[in-house]
Amino acid sequence: MAFDINSAKAALEGGMSEAQELIRDPAKIEGLLVNMEAALKNVPVAGDTLSKVPLTVSLIKSYITKEYTEVSPKVIVSLLSAFIYLLKKKDLIADNIPILGQVDDIAVLGLALNFVEPELNAYAQWREQKSAPAAEAPAGEERAEA
Repeated sequence: MAFDINSAKAALEGGMSEAQELIRDPAKIEGLLVNMEAALKNVPVAGDTLSKVPLTVSLIKSYITKEYTEVSPKVIVSLLSAFIYLLKKKDLIADNIPILGQVDDIAVLGLALNFVEPELNAYAQWREQKSAPAAEAPAGEERAEA
């Protein structure tokens, strides 16, 4: 079976009901972002850079909602600037050139992520600590001391 635009549309539509359920549960969205980080690490060449995108999106979301403010606004602006570059139509290398067209996008994103890496690491650690207590004991139950 060949993969074409209709196959892509069917795949996208197939996930819509699950996505609608996910949107109602921020914790599940965070889980999805964590899983996406792991999956993107396996992308050849750019996997390490791309794997940080979900963490970056989560950081920006947490900053905007004031859930996590232990980061400089300069970091958020740098990340948003990289995303804007990825989305704008005028690139250093045209995106319609196979493979080569994405090199400048990955380079800009990689530069921004490298610049903010300590802050991303701190956020990742905060996010892990935040979710750890919930994962250790079911709600309403205390762990027995040994």
